[in-house]
Amino acid sequence: MTAIEFSNVIQRVAQSLRPVAFNLTRDTDDAKDLVQETVLKALMNRDKFKTGTNLKAWLYTIMRNTFINNYNKITKRSSNIDSSEYLQYLNTDENYITQNKGTATFVMNDINKAIAGLSEEHRTPFMMYYIGFKYTEIAEKLQIPIGTVKNRIHIARKELKQTLKVYKQDV
Repeated sequence: MTAIEFSNVIQRVAQSLRPVAFNLTRDTDDAKDLVQETVLKALMNRDKFKTGTNLKAWLYTIMRNTFINNYNKITKRSSNIDSSEYLQYLNTDENYITQNKGTATFVMNDINKAIAGLSEEHRTPFMMYYIGFKYTEIAEKLQIPIGTVKNRIHIARKELKQTLKVYKQDV
């Protein structure tokens, strides 16, 4: 099978991965990311696929392993967080540092303004989730139902996406 044929087959089968990815992640955006990462890994490892084997099963295995690896990374990262004062972690994300730090400063200022613009009832659960609290922990600390926590975080993310849409990259 040529690289082009393999790519076309992968793209066709990738559509069937989306429901399973959503089942794993329970989030539409995360599910899209998981499918995209799965397709990328499959294309990069084309030489490891043996012709005649079940392509769909191979892709599901890649997706499941990717999900598990990502989940393990997240749980390891969030288990080391001191939960006493979550606001001190607001400006510590090193992912936005550039060579001259100029762009990072503008981006972080915009992000901080957008977060500050959220209502208190949305900002608090969002920031707790951002630094690694689990939904149940947030619900317990704030003494509100878990469904309310999920809803407030969802609304906060939606408002932040709208406010920060100038930074959206076309994927």
